[in-house]
Amino acid sequence: MSTPSALDSFLDKWRTRWPEWQVAERFVPEHQRTLVVAWFSLLQEFDDILNTAGDPLPSDAKLAWWGEELRSWSAQRSRHPLGRVLEPVRAPWAQLAETLPDLIDARAVPVDPAQALRALQAYAAAVAAVEAVMFDTPARGDVATPVLLQTLAQRLHESGVAAIPRSLLAEDDTAAPRRWAQQLLAKWPARVAGPRPRRLYAALARARQQTWAQDRQYQATPMRTLWLTWWAARG
Repeated sequence: MSTPSALDSFLDKWRTRWPEWQVAERFVPEHQRTLVVAWFSLLQEFDDILNTAGDPLPSDAKLAWWGEELRSWSAQRSRHPLGRVLEPVRAPWAQLAETLPDLIDARAVPVDPAQALRALQAYAAAVAAVEAVMFDTPARGDVATPVLLQTLAQRLHESGVAAIPRSLLAEDDTAAPRRWAQQLLAKWPARVAGPRPRRLYAALARARQQTWAQDRQYQATPMRTLWLTWWAARG
């Protein structure tokens, strides 16, 4: 897994899911672009583990492996292709590793929205702490909540009803996904705090969430994406 082609496969998998990034990355310094995509590719791996369907044991084993991998980065002993790019950053990798088991617990259907937010709060804070170091941006304002809301929005899109708090399912199951999407949007400002790559990624994710909440198909034209990400990049 240490060849350049192995790294490219992980980066390309994320780019395929987020084709809008081809426009958005123009607002990222060129020397940071591979680092940014590697980081978001790693987070996508965690999203996939969180949103696994069927037998969870293989995903749980993979998550445990990732915990060991992250802890090894402080000693520069990475084994994964993404680690070759991310390991040199002296970020709090062990802190992130400690929160990974929360992804397993967060698969359970939450009782209410508050529980859904609490379940991934520590994980989101650890992600934000890594980004503050990685992108050399002091943490000003609430930088963890945008990560938390984006993770929950992605979970709703990937897992459907399994991601929706039970309290929102009581009245009308068919409207529950839209109701939960709208609640997430209400807490998610159009422009978030944090380093520029996070602001760009959050803007793209929020635009998708808006269309899902309105039960429309998402259409990201280059011009719309350019305007959206230029606005997010301004901070």
